[in-house]
Amino acid sequence: MGLKLKIIANPSSGREQAKINIEDMLSYLVSQNSITRADIYYTAGMNDARLFAEDTDPSEYDYLIAVGGDGTVNEVISGLLHKGIDIPLAIYTSGTVNDFATNVGMPSSPSDFARMLMNPVFKRVDCGRCGDKYFLNVAAFGLMTDISYSVPSDLKTAIGPVAYWLSALKDIPTMNSTIPITVKTEDQTIETDCLMLFISNTTSVGGFRKLMSLADIEDGVLDVLIVKKLEPMEVMPLMGKLVIGDHLDSNKVVYFQTDKVYIEVRGEPQDVVLDLDGERGPSLPLTIECISKCINLIIPNEEEK
Repeated sequence: MGLKLKIIANPSSGREQAKINIEDMLSYLVSQNSITRADIYYTAGMNDARLFAEDTDPSEYDYLIAVGGDGTVNEVISGLLHKGIDIPLAIYTSGTVNDFATNVGMPSSPSDFARMLMNPVFKRVDCGRCGDKYFLNVAAFGLMTDISYSVPSDLKTAIGPVAYWLSALKDIPTMNSTIPITVKTEDQTIETDCLMLFISNTTSVGGFRKLMSLADIEDGVLDVLIVKKLEPMEVMPLMGKLVIGDHLDSNKVVYFQTDKVYIEVRGEPQDVVLDLDGERGPSLPLTIECISKCINLIIPNEEEK
């Protein structure tokens, strides 16, 4: 008996390659007599993916597939968790950036992805929660962390990852602008001037493959990285360390793991907005916690990687 699939896709992701990839993936499944139903829902605007996910009846489908970048995936998992829907989820990366799919080694070719669906491995993974919002990969604020939602979608479609780096250049003059914060966990309180802060579920953030080098998607905790105020001559050496994952011993960063963290701005009130998987999130103060093993993720078996 063939698979019954619900597919939620951002048609403009991957320089509009998503539709082609879906067609090729389904064609492969048909050629292997491995599919009986595929319902495709294309997004047209913000929150469409979340609404499509919320409207999923797990009794009608074997798997749900999210096709797009981190933002699309974020909406899908938010919809599932908001409604308490438990269905195996596969992520087909086709966006400008998809750190989570890269981290877990999701196949990129249609035939490899189809073979993963035919011979799946299931892994229950964690995600983060911030109020009534969720993130599968990262929550962040500070320098350059608003790039994903501030870059126009047509620019991302046209020139891909270059769009992110071009947009990042505008933040370089503000390298000395920091945010005074207080960070509280069950066992510590940290007060510092923060250049940027990341709370991650995986090792890869913003294309930096080893930024959160101790992270594990099924360990029940989130990894927190705080970059303190930097002098101009300290920027490039630290960037080099961040790229190769050699930054944990730097006195310019704070790194720890926790299942729950509270963050607030000290001193004069200011609007500090959190980025959740590339989408604009709520503002500080916030409590962020890890929801353990809440997503049933489909991953490739070792032979398919």
